[in-house]
Amino acid sequence: MVMQNKALILVKARSVSGHPSGPYRDIGALRVLATCLQPGVSTLDRVFESSVCHFPHFDCLGTRDLLSEEDETQEDGRVFKKVILGEYHWMSYDQVYKEVRAFGSGLAALGPKPLKNIAIFCETRVEWIIAAQACFTYNFPCESHMYTRHEGEIMTTFSFLAKLKRYEVPRLQHIIIVDDKLKSGSEYPRGISVHSMAAVKRLGDHPENGTSVRPLCASDVAVIMYTSGSTGVPKGVMISHSNIIAGVTGMAERIPSLGEDDTYIGYLPLAHVLELSAEMVCLAHGCRIGYSSPQTLADQSTKIKKGSKGDISVLRPTLMAAVPEIMDRIYKNVMLKVEEISVFQRTLFLLAYNYKMEQLAMGYSTPLCDKLVFRKVQALLGGRLRVLLSGGAPLSAATQRFMNICFCCPVGQGYGLTETCGAGTISQLWDYSTGRVGAPLVCCEIQLKDWIEGGYRSTDRPCPRGEILVGGPNVTMDYYKNKQKNSEDFFMDKKGQQWFCTGDIGEFHGDGCLNIIDLVKLQAGEYVSLGKVEAVLKNCPLVDNICAYANSDESYVIGFVVPNQKQLRALAERKRVSGLWEELCNNPVIEEEVLKVITETALTAQLERFEIPRKVRLSVEPWTPETGLVTDAVKLKRKELKSHYQNDIERMYGAK
Repeated sequence: MVMQNKALILVKARSVSGHPSGPYRDIGALRVLATCLQPGVSTLDRVFESSVCHFPHFDCLGTRDLLSEEDETQEDGRVFKKVILGEYHWMSYDQVYKEVRAFGSGLAALGPKPLKNIAIFCETRVEWIIAAQACFTYNFPCESHMYTRHEGEIMTTFSFLAKLKRYEVPRLQHIIIVDDKLKSGSEYPRGISVHSMAAVKRLGDHPENGTSVRPLCASDVAVIMYTSGSTGVPKGVMISHSNIIAGVTGMAERIPSLGEDDTYIGYLPLAHVLELSAEMVCLAHGCRIGYSSPQTLADQSTKIKKGSKGDISVLRPTLMAAVPEIMDRIYKNVMLKVEEISVFQRTLFLLAYNYKMEQLAMGYSTPLCDKLVFRKVQALLGGRLRVLLSGGAPLSAATQRFMNICFCCPVGQGYGLTETCGAGTISQLWDYSTGRVGAPLVCCEIQLKDWIEGGYRSTDRPCPRGEILVGGPNVTMDYYKNKQKNSEDFFMDKKGQQWFCTGDIGEFHGDGCLNIIDLVKLQAGEYVSLGKVEAVLKNCPLVDNICAYANSDESYVIGFVVPNQKQLRALAERKRVSGLWEELCNNPVIEEEVLKVITETALTAQLERFEIPRKVRLSVEPWTPETGLVTDAVKLKRKELKSHYQNDIERMYGAK
């Protein structure tokens, strides 16, 4: 056993006012909040230029070659496209900078004036970040889209055409296609000039096109980013250069030893703040970013041909951001494989697991145990991961412990919103407690506002509770063309500091760490955290996805479940129930059996009886962004799910 090299600090944040309502600050930011990574570097173009000066020949952005592609027919007759990918090919910081300058100059030559918006409709890849950096450099606010309703005046858009067809963009003059191969003119809208990205770069390289740039200000809008839409209609958030830099500064402070030896794997949507902020942190510190996608991430991913390597096995990253949906899936897959091994191997694994959990709680590491028992599990994420950041939704305690133990790397669970540049809190990497999101970052402070109707007050004991308000230089400017929501959600205090009212309920523990409370009050007065219930039940092998629902006029929780096909068919076979997939999902016997398995999982995880769904509805189709029931980051759209399952809600609650 080796004692971990960690700071034995018990207090991570405290109230600077001395009152339980706060505001709470990180103990390292009690005097002043952090605003920038380097003195005088106040815009994103200068942040990147600084990295280019320090790391000109270091790897910056990487993509794998496509070696072959073929159709593969599944047992149920469906056809999936499978790929074999090669090694990563890298562009240096200096090469990326030249691409950024050429593309930005070409954009300017097309005619849009500085401060005119340019939209990006594109999946996460090298070209996305090059386009964004070009917009930052030439002072074109870029609208980062995953949203179908358009509110701005866009002259130019950078896109895959297939993505663009889903959107309506009035007054559009130019379309820039990512790939070089332009198809026939009938493919494109009339009256619009269509260019390849390479052609725009060549235009920027032309000697007649100057590269003069209007001087940027830290307060200029860098990005208009739309919220995920998980709680209603997405809102465009205007984010300035200084906002992003402050958020990046706060995040970077929680990741020790960031530098050119780190490799980050980028696969989450860049149109969401978690991924954009994570990549900005990496670019500011000379890290390299290798691009991937959820379909090619792992060896078992849906587009990877059996027997070939997924992106994470080839890249072997040291840094990764993930949403709980992905980590829950990894947890279930590993634990299912543990069930399939011999009794001796399974016993050894569980003994090692419990032993390491005890050692971590006492502050010790277990290098021998890691090498002998968990090395193969580590290899699933490349084997070199040293920091894993989780955000976007609650992470179950079981999944967090599993990632800490089996992947031998700390999980930093965080809390942030688009309106705060994704920055709010991140747990210290040496803090192995579960269910909490850590202390405020050095770029912001948090205070609690009493919510009397819900019974939450800052004077509550032992933990002050209330609505979470975030203030600091990372809090964004306003919503785009939405004056009513601006006045409701943002305010400026007497010192001129911007604050955002999150609408989320939280409580501060004695050490200054925040816990998010998402409660629904049942008829009998019990409070249920739907996010907690979902996080626990996603660990059930039968469950691919779940939405817990509770009506305050009723006495119990219900659930909508996307079942795992393999597990459900095996269950049906054991119960001697036959039929097509749709028939199985609609079979009341199968529904009842799934409920029994879910209940067992809930009791094992020590959920209270009133927290456990009493009835469930099985979904025939998986929830994807295309169905409109989850966001592009796979967060549940509760309003849409409630509408979609309204008849089932009435049935399960016994309505006439």
